[in-house]
Amino acid sequence: MNGSRYYGVRVEGAKYGIGFGSALAITISYSANHSILWAIIDGILGWLYVIYFALFRG
Repeated sequence: MNGSRYYGVRVEGAKYGIGFGSALAITISYSANHSILWAIIDGILGWLYVIYFALFRG
């Protein structure tokens, strides 16, 4: 319309399912603790658990 163009960028991220940080936290937690309960809890914490594991337990 007036010579200008509109470029829309749609950022959806992890709209469905879990994010990469949560999946990584669940994987690390289960391999370290062999507990589904702790894997779920650490999956909720996500990147916080991944950083904790890298700094203190890795």
